[in-house]
Amino acid sequence: MTKLRGVVEHITYQNPENGWSVMKVKVKDYKDLVTLTGSLLDVPVGSVLLCEGQWKVDARYGQQYVVESWEEVMPATIYGIEKYLGSGLIKGIGPAYARAIVSRFGLEILEVIENDIERLLEVPRLGRKRMEKIRESWEKQKDIKEVMVFLQGYGVSTAYAAKIYRQYQKDAIKTVKENPYKLADDIWGIGFKTADGIASKMGYENNDPRRCRSGILYTLNRLAEEGHVYAEPEQLVTAAKELLQADEEPIRKAIADMIEAKDLIADNDVLYLPPFYHAENGSAKRLTSLLSESLFSDMAAEEAVPYGNQSNNGIVYDEVQQAAIKQALESKVMVLTGGPGTGKTTTTQGIIAAFKSRGMQILLAAPTGRAAKRMTEATGMEAKTIHRLLEYNPMDGYKRNDENPLEGDALIVDECSMIDIMLFYNLMKAIPANMCLILVGDIDQLPSVGAGNVLRDIIDSQRIPVVRLTRIFRQAQTSRIVMNAHAINAGRFPNISNGKDTDFFFIKAEDAEAIPQLIVSLVRDRLSRAYSYNPKEIQVLTPMQRGNVGAGNLNTELQNALNPSGESLTRGGYTFRRGDKVMQIRNNYDKNVFNGDIGYVNAVDTTERTLTVIYDGRLVEYDVSELDELTLAYAVTIHKSQGSEFPVVVIPVTMKHFVMLQRNLIYTGITRAKKICVLVGTTKALAYAIHNQTVSKRNTKLKERLNNNCL
Repeated sequence: MTKLRGVVEHITYQNPENGWSVMKVKVKDYKDLVTLTGSLLDVPVGSVLLCEGQWKVDARYGQQYVVESWEEVMPATIYGIEKYLGSGLIKGIGPAYARAIVSRFGLEILEVIENDIERLLEVPRLGRKRMEKIRESWEKQKDIKEVMVFLQGYGVSTAYAAKIYRQYQKDAIKTVKENPYKLADDIWGIGFKTADGIASKMGYENNDPRRCRSGILYTLNRLAEEGHVYAEPEQLVTAAKELLQADEEPIRKAIADMIEAKDLIADNDVLYLPPFYHAENGSAKRLTSLLSESLFSDMAAEEAVPYGNQSNNGIVYDEVQQAAIKQALESKVMVLTGGPGTGKTTTTQGIIAAFKSRGMQILLAAPTGRAAKRMTEATGMEAKTIHRLLEYNPMDGYKRNDENPLEGDALIVDECSMIDIMLFYNLMKAIPANMCLILVGDIDQLPSVGAGNVLRDIIDSQRIPVVRLTRIFRQAQTSRIVMNAHAINAGRFPNISNGKDTDFFFIKAEDAEAIPQLIVSLVRDRLSRAYSYNPKEIQVLTPMQRGNVGAGNLNTELQNALNPSGESLTRGGYTFRRGDKVMQIRNNYDKNVFNGDIGYVNAVDTTERTLTVIYDGRLVEYDVSELDELTLAYAVTIHKSQGSEFPVVVIPVTMKHFVMLQRNLIYTGITRAKKICVLVGTTKALAYAIHNQTVSKRNTKLKERLNNNCL
């Protein structure tokens, strides 16, 4: 084992899940930068690391230093001090000012800032306002120094230590000592595994009750991320045992204790986290209650249909569409479903016209900002995101609820396949007894990213009227995107003959290693030239995050091709530049941006260590410590694309993705394309996906609860 001390110059790669990193470090007496590999999660550029590890020679990448253990230390060289000051830890000092300050004061600078900060005014163009910002930031750094030293003693990175301090302030050390697993409950980004690593170094045993409880909660939340609302008891015990490497008896005891403490709810031999139980049970009760009374008499409904039969735009509705309009007028709750080109939007317009003919006040909503915007464009009426409709804010939660319900006579919600059980319950709580609810969505798309299978459960319950549109209208029949989507949905191989006038292309590429550069060529050159779209308007959708043709690698390749230089900030292995296409990957109610929102980096301030993203005309600022909420979005997973439409879509389809290749995934990806869809890969992979109808079953009971008349 050898020791190495150096300054982090560049982060080549960082896995946000396990912290495994590759970085370049400047080490004294070494001519070239040294490559470090190991678990170095959230170590920022500019950090001075004291490492223990060993040298090895990688057959592909050459000599590397493999880190076994490490700690961050204060810099002791001019170079190290400059990197430290410019790393973003001290507000008001970016790389340029760090250079100027160190040039003026040399090794004395840390003492100057500590004891005689007014001397910073000797630095050219450094004014009093900036000096005060530096003073304030330095004082804050001093306040958390004790916390930082304590936490770094247990392997906690600077970035996580700052989050822990922000959450608990001066109680941070006390809280962590009492129960490090509380970090996983309270702080986004610190999961069970990080907390467990801290606890392990503090001497916690595998069977410790606090560890078992945290592991059980982590397991249930992982199941929720896979779409499950509840867990079977044996499923939970098996998964928790595997995670914790603990004995079965303490795990079962922890589950029993959690049920007694109401941290878990046992219902009909299954186990729920309380929010999911109340959401599912409450949704069923409120839906059942809404169903108990019709909005109009049959005669009134018949009279209203002609108003929807031909709108002001001269649209004529077929028999099924007219039946849907009539059904909407007769039902307190109705589902309208159908694939692309079957007239969901047109029928929705007819329902709106019929409601207006009765003098009804209509509200429109959708799960995402993009879906709400499309709904507004299609109907000519304002549509809001569900969060905005319910007047959500972080301090007060949902202002619209059972005590302060929505005002209106009818609510039409689009893209309902995206709605998870938690959001649906909050929506249902705000719907008054006199309101009609119309749920619109494509049941054959992927289910929600969050827990539940709301739209399918409602349809399968057969308690709620459903109108399914199946006829593909003549104008849609000219689109091969539409026709191929329906063919795939029916289990048939699509038409991939290409051709000059088609909107659907299949480019055969047997060598998966060559596909990234082929996609770059399509986005940057061929498609943008052929169809006059900005390359950044062309969206790459991929089945997976990882791998050569996963979103992670494709984003790196596309960023290098489309936006290779300029002022930037780096976090978690991603570099963000002005003009980059980015996606928010968690709900942030303070900023009013949500998981899946796509925007563009509008400005980068390397001095203040902030960047600004523009989302549909609205500017949102991020501090460098918040950049783990963003990812590049030149390529995104098909799951993340739900509810969005893009003019041009490119989708890699290879056997490297075989674990994700499913019919509804390919169908969802293709139906995101408005004008042009290009598949790149092998016919074998496409055929595999079409024939793979295996959809992971989600643990939900909304269907059963609806059938049990939950009043």
